[in-house]
Amino acid sequence: MASPATEKEISPHQDGVNIQTSKDATTGGVVDVDGEGDEELSKGRRVIIESARAAAAKEQSMTLLQGIKLYPKAIAWSMIISTCIVMEGYDISLTHFLNSMRNTGATVGEIIGLFINGFVSERFGYRKTVMGCLVLVAAFTAIFFTAPNVQTLLVAEILCGIPWGIFQTITVTYASEVCPVALRGYLTTYVNFCWGLGQEIGIGVIYAMLKRNDQWAYRIPYGLQWMWPLPLFIAIYFAPESPWWLVRRGKAEEAKRALLRLTSLNRETDFDADETVAMMVHTTALEEKITAGASYWDCFKGVDLRRTEIVCMTWAIQNLSGNAFSNYSTYFLEQAGLSTRDAYSFALGQYAINMVGVFGAWGLMTMGVGRRSLYLYGLCGLCGMLFVLGFLGLVPESHRREGSLATGSIMVVWALFYQLTVGTVCYSLVGELSSRRLQIKTVVLARNLYNVVGIITNVLTPYMLNPKAWNWSNYTGFFWGGICFCCIVYTYFRLPEPRGRTFAELDVLFEKKISARKFASTKVDVFHESIDEKVMNQYDGIIESHIEKV
Repeated sequence: MASPATEKEISPHQDGVNIQTSKDATTGGVVDVDGEGDEELSKGRRVIIESARAAAAKEQSMTLLQGIKLYPKAIAWSMIISTCIVMEGYDISLTHFLNSMRNTGATVGEIIGLFINGFVSERFGYRKTVMGCLVLVAAFTAIFFTAPNVQTLLVAEILCGIPWGIFQTITVTYASEVCPVALRGYLTTYVNFCWGLGQEIGIGVIYAMLKRNDQWAYRIPYGLQWMWPLPLFIAIYFAPESPWWLVRRGKAEEAKRALLRLTSLNRETDFDADETVAMMVHTTALEEKITAGASYWDCFKGVDLRRTEIVCMTWAIQNLSGNAFSNYSTYFLEQAGLSTRDAYSFALGQYAINMVGVFGAWGLMTMGVGRRSLYLYGLCGLCGMLFVLGFLGLVPESHRREGSLATGSIMVVWALFYQLTVGTVCYSLVGELSSRRLQIKTVVLARNLYNVVGIITNVLTPYMLNPKAWNWSNYTGFFWGGICFCCIVYTYFRLPEPRGRTFAELDVLFEKKISARKFASTKVDVFHESIDEKVMNQYDGIIESHIEKV
């Protein structure tokens, strides 16, 4: 714990903040949880709050190794559900190497699917939603495989984009909710590894098809898409639901059963499932006090407006930092004289490097580097390399081959640094900075902004590079370098540090409007905060059963 000299403490008596208020529960008001001299607070409520306090303390003191030993099943289930992204990355890589029209068609479908996910997953749960999407993928793959023309392929891309959009957000959300603080950064960023693995498999299949000139050159890659849905459907059928989702639905007993399925019996810590469920109940009640609604419109109200803005920009910056430009490394390598086959081999190596970058990010997080620091310093490095790429445009025409080779090589280094920082840690940030109550909808809005920005950048970048269009060539690096610098400024002033924080602590820090630069050093006791009495009333059963055990 930091010393008082380096920490700013949110006191329960902080100027301008009165959290000692209490209203009659029959009015649906709030109740003080400090517990001193408050006869209105029942014994059950006191127990649940003390249990929540104990669970939060245990979770924050848990080491990485203890988390792995306690939550091995949660790790396994999260990785299985994240494998849906491997499937999506595989198919997206196929469209990337065909033409931008169909690639944009998939993005349009994803935008539709994302908005649908904001309603469906919160109503039916993550597990059933993923299973339904796998059925749709299996059905729409038939359109890919039997498509007689380009127009039919475009329709297939749009339709398949709907379940793809749902996978993009539900995997991050599930990972952030089934694991403790010690594992959250690793399991959410594992989603990015799955993107790289899927793209690596897709490029490998395309590489194997380069010698074919018949219709099977594209039918085989699309047909292989059927290898994913059935085994994933069977595995996810047995997966436990997110205990956080169950608590939000008022199913505390089911949340406890799900939590026990996510943890191991071989425990080094004094883990108590009832205490952890109590922490979830307390956080839900706290968020109910802060945010009464749970619609898309509520993402733009009050405290949640700031959270929505930050999460949206965090994901959009992935595209604004020059990602579309770096994807053209094979283009510059072919200009340098590499054959198409050799260029694809280089692309295979690049995607492998991307996956290695994820493990590098894990290493940095294990060493104690925060999410904000990785993101901010990562942008600084990317910005510098983009300007170097721009200056390579000044190479004389007589040395154009060498300049193109240097450009392609630097783009590969850029991609590695991107995956080491911004590309990977983004998934942890979007999974942690939104509230539990509005997480699905906030992440949906963020991913949709990412997709919209992606459409714009994917349309503009070919014009920038095409000799028959704008013909900017390497000077494109100056454009994206300037945009990336603006992203650095935004990140410095707006992006907070969530490392080591419980969801309830993040809720309070945002409610108190703490500066992004002071998130890491501000000390907060969430159990001095008022909570919604009406929400706590929903859990009388679990509270009474917990009292009997105590």
